[in-house]
Order: sequence, then C-alpha cells, then structure tokens
Amino acid sequence: MTSLRYKRVLLKVSGEALMGPGNYGLDANTVNAIAEDVSAVAKLGIQVGLVIGGGNIFRGVSGAAAGMDRAQADGMGMLATVINALAMQNALEKAGVPVRVQSAIPMASLCEPFIRRRAVRHMEKGRVVIFAAGTGNPFFTTDTAAALRAAEMGCDVLLKGTQVDGVYTADPRKDPLAERYEALTYHDMLARDLAVMDAAAISLARENKLPIIVFDIHEPGAFTAVMKGEGKFTTVHES
Repeated sequence: MTSLRYKRVLLKVSGEALMGPGNYGLDANTVNAIAEDVSAVAKLGIQVGLVIGGGNIFRGVSGAAAGMDRAQADGMGMLATVINALAMQNALEKAGVPVRVQSAIPMASLCEPFIRRRAVRHMEKGRVVIFAAGTGNPFFTTDTAAALRAAEMGCDVLLKGTQVDGVYTADPRKDPLAERYEALTYHDMLARDLAVMDAAAISLARENKLPIIVFDIHEPGAFTAVMKGEGKFTTVHES
C-alpha cells in the first residue's frame, strides 16, 4: 500500500463509455474490460465507489430537447443508470469482487436504497459500491451525482474516466493540434468552459477540496496506473 496514493476513491464513468464500438446500449467486452480494471484497483486494497451515467440508453437532456417534460425525461435517464449499474455489478462479481448497488430511487427488488453510513461500511469491508439513479432528482447530471457521492463518502479523489487521456484544449479526436493539460485549477475549468464535467460538479468538488483526475477509461490498466501516480492524466485541484 505504500506505493498507492489514495485510500478511498470514486470513479465516474459515462454511459457512452459502455457502448464500445456500438451506437447504443451495452457492449459486453467493454463492460468486462472496465470491470477488470476496477477489480484490479479494488484488489489492491483501495476502497472504490462507482457512478455510471445512462447516456448509452437514454439522456434526459436529449429527451427534453425533443419536447419531453425535463423532469420526466430525467427520471427515465436515472432508470437507465440503474440498468448500467446492474450490468457492471454482474461483470465485477464475475471478476471476483464483492459489489453492492445503491440507488437514489428506492427499488428494493433490484438493489439497496442509498444510505450513506451503509455505503461507507460496505467500502470499509472492501466492497465496491455502485451509486445508481444519480442524485434521485431531475435537473442534476450524473457528474454532479458523482461529486456529491464522493464528498459524502469522504473520498480522497474523484476520477472521471473519459474517451481520452486527460483534459485538452480541444477535442483531440477532431483537432490534431489540441494540447493536453497536465494540471488545471477548478477556476481554469470553469473559466475556459472545458466540457469535461458540468459546472455544478466542478463547483461542488471545489467547495469540498476534492481533487479531480481525468484519464482514459479505455486504456487497459489505466485506473490502476493512476492510483500509483503513473500513466497519462490531468489533475484538477485548487491553485
């Protein structure tokens, strides 16, 4: 444990990250690959929490843009995150890691309700806890839910697993001249409107002095490497 930088962490993964090469839904190989990386970190003795988005199935903002009531659309989006959470639970259990899913929307037949002290106890016992259904309220993203749960759990760091290895000046998949930041302040993220996490999530992290690390979730072993201070990533913290 002396080479590890953190004791308790929360990883946010977008729903889109679970699609793999597809355009919708879940790709089994991708889900299993992410689960293997999370499993490796958990087996090092690091306490891990997970928040997974639902954009691979339904996005509330997109539904609202198409004319749906925003609160209703966000409710559908929260249910999508539960589907992803159950899929990840299954993959992690196959990888040999004990897992609990806690939902902000009670659904006792499928998972536990979110209870902060119970979640902390699970993590202390070495169980990965997947926090589903966002905050349980409309108008809040799963990025904000991740920052909220990380603060509630007393995590050392909030990690955002994305499609690229950090925060760039532009999308490196579209702009070959885009440059990667090694480190940023919360103010930089907000002032430069770097669309990695929404403003509410960044503000919540700043208020709780919670550092954010952005890395490539699809790079094999990247999560483990970040826990050891290795590999490529961008750190966001106070100046």
